[in-house]
Amino acid sequence: MLAALYGELVPHPWRDPESDTAAHSLFYHRSMAMGWLDDRSAGGGFNEHVIRAPGLWAMNDAGWNHPLGAAGTDLVSWFQVEASEVPGDRPLPVQPFLRCAQEATAWVGTLNLSAVQVLLPVQGLTPSSRPPYALVPAMRVKEWFAEGAPAARTPVRVHINSGQDPSIPALAPQLIDHLTGLEQDVFVVRSHDLAPDAVLPPPIADSAWNSPPLHGVELSGEIAEWSCDVVGWLAEVIADIAARLGVRAPLLVTVIRVSA
Repeated sequence: MLAALYGELVPHPWRDPESDTAAHSLFYHRSMAMGWLDDRSAGGGFNEHVIRAPGLWAMNDAGWNHPLGAAGTDLVSWFQVEASEVPGDRPLPVQPFLRCAQEATAWVGTLNLSAVQVLLPVQGLTPSSRPPYALVPAMRVKEWFAEGAPAARTPVRVHINSGQDPSIPALAPQLIDHLTGLEQDVFVVRSHDLAPDAVLPPPIADSAWNSPPLHGVELSGEIAEWSCDVVGWLAEVIADIAARLGVRAPLLVTVIRVSA
């Protein structure tokens, strides 16, 4: 999975401006603290004999800037991990992944988030392994977001791209039907359009996924609140719906806050 955060980051005044705080280190240690990091291959000195519990992901890379980041996109930070195998009754761990990315970024400054982008390894999901009570596992926690204040609802654009695979435009009507057919108002779809190109070029090499992003659809609507938690929940739902429809390619999902 890849997460890219866009917007503005104002460094904390108490931080040394010359300090080169590594995004990789911050994300790694936050993942470790929350029990989300799969560090079974890591050495531990005198604790090497301890059997470590598997986590949600293994750390790959991270940074504040990326050599493939497009100019003018306001890329703030990016994080790349290898997702662990997903249990049958659990979604892809996008919500904790984005929470960890946001908290690691906010450690160095005040973050004003304008867009969130995540690469979803949908090909790793097995819809047939889902039990009847968790066909879309993220739906089991929808009530947490339903309790939000009405004033927190935020208009967004959600771009879903399947790269060179034409499946998303072909399946767009079914994907939207499935999404709107769920009993939830965490994300309400107002309209949609086919949108071939990614709205934000992802900071990742074409060889790392099914790029370039040639086949997409964009949904306009509103989410319960503008937060990485809600964006992560929505990405989990999209991943499971896409997998159930037969998509077997990575999906690039970009959620952009629409200014009033």
